Amino acid sequence: MKLNYAGIQNRTAWEQAEVKLPSFDWKEMAAETEKAPTWVHFGAGNIFRGFIAVLQQRLLEQGLTKGGIVAADTFDYGIIDRIYAPFDSMTLMVSLLPDGSMRKEVVASIAKGLRAGAAYPQDMEQLKAIFRSPSLQMASFTITEKGYALKNIQGEFFPFVQADFEGGPSQCSHAMSMVTSLLLERYNAAGTPIAVVSMDNCSHNGEKLRSSILTVAEKWLEKGFVDADFVQWVQDETKVSFPWSMIDKITPRPAKVVEEALAAAGIEDMTPIITEKNTFIAPFVNAEAPQYLVIEDRFPNGRPPLERAGVYMTDRDTVNNTEKMKVTTCLNPLHTALAVYGCLLGYDSIAAEMKDPELVALIERIGYLEGIPVVVDPKILSPMDFIHEVIDQRLPNPFIPDAPQRIATDTSQKVAIRYGETIKSYLSRPDLDPAQLTYIPLAIAGWLRYLLAVDDEGRSMECSSDPMLDTLQAQLSGVRLGEPDSTAGKLAPILSNPAIFGVDLTAAGLGGKIEAFLKEMLTGPGAVRSTLKKHLA
Repeated sequence: MKLNYAGIQNRTAWEQAEVKLPSFDWKEMAAETEKAPTWVHFGAGNIFRGFIAVLQQRLLEQGLTKGGIVAADTFDYGIIDRIYAPFDSMTLMVSLLPDGSMRKEVVASIAKGLRAGAAYPQDMEQLKAIFRSPSLQMASFTITEKGYALKNIQGEFFPFVQADFEGGPSQCSHAMSMVTSLLLERYNAAGTPIAVVSMDNCSHNGEKLRSSILTVAEKWLEKGFVDADFVQWVQDETKVSFPWSMIDKITPRPAKVVEEALAAAGIEDMTPIITEKNTFIAPFVNAEAPQYLVIEDRFPNGRPPLERAGVYMTDRDTVNNTEKMKVTTCLNPLHTALAVYGCLLGYDSIAAEMKDPELVALIERIGYLEGIPVVVDPKILSPMDFIHEVIDQRLPNPFIPDAPQRIATDTSQKVAIRYGETIKSYLSRPDLDPAQLTYIPLAIAGWLRYLLAVDDEGRSMECSSDPMLDTLQAQLSGVRLGEPDSTAGKLAPILSNPAIFGVDLTAAGLGGKIEAFLKEMLTGPGAVRSTLKKHLA
């Protein structure tokens, strides 16, 4: 049982292994895509293979489209060479269900994988031809937030980006430069409209993508590589639109238990690989079953009927509100509370934390009691249904090997959104008093306790990377376990800093409460646990 076009012709064997096979013919789909491409996607990794490609599979199975997606990678060509080419661009999708079972399916909606880079001129010529084709409706992206960045933390253009400005459209190395050069091909061919759609998990993703592509185009205009009409064409969103989107699905690295289950079922060559770019990836994708994709419906050259595959097609405000619902109330604040307390209490799995009665009670009260009263309701999704699914199904899923240590990364960059926005909502409502909040302050106190780099047993622990870690730890210098009064005079500069929390917590009436919680957690080993027990009783 091999994962390729020839291998899946033996349908009986796959069905006996309880693997769902595509109802359409991959070769026919690939031929239709070659003839009239409609969709190219940049970023050939797991979230694309396990979510985006499945959407097109659903449309193919319903007979709503005949073509597939062309996948391109601008960074890790080993994915194309070793995960796409040997398997006819097919993926074995394994949905990991909370009851410990797996649902398996061969995803065959990807027509081909291409390497987008100057070192692969044949692949680039194919991409140029695709972008010149009037049938192309959209180019989408899952390249992570840093894939759109042109500048370093000092606000200077990266050297390789500057080299792209100097070299022009024919000498590109950065993803944003490459895409801009492909848009130039389209402009020069006929200027047929196109949607350029970020599907990355970052706020205002369409705005980030548009800003980067326009920056490249404007730099090329300055240097004489393009004319002003091209820049105006990119700026005109009736010609080149940049819809915003919100995406939510956990697709962790390949799990050993899944690899072993597939081998036991007789499916060959499923061993994960590590590419030269250090990507750990497999011919299969394992992921949770719940998934959400909300897209602003602005496609000037038409689009696939994605709503028939479960995508919410809507307006920009609704996309924005859906994201706010997720990141300020229904998911991200709970994740951060679990992250810092999980590290303090010695956990290495979010799912394991969901068996801890105090931690479950903490996130339930942050979400249901303090968050939901001020939640942004996007109308297309029920916030209460969403948060119930997060708490009851997604976070406890033992198959999702998410670690609190990973979630705790960059917490200083997250708390303003994850907690500050809720506190601001309380401040803006005459019927609510932020000083009455208990569980969000308890989460913030837990983060301050975490920053001391000492766990609840009194042992040293490593804090996850954070751009403000050194600064915050310096401000907390002298605060010690076993000395509750060592907080005196140390917290005010942190708690009153709106750059961290999005609001002055002292002015909001929460500074004293947070300090009191922290002092309780400093009385000695085990004090974190006893503080949680006391306030969650």
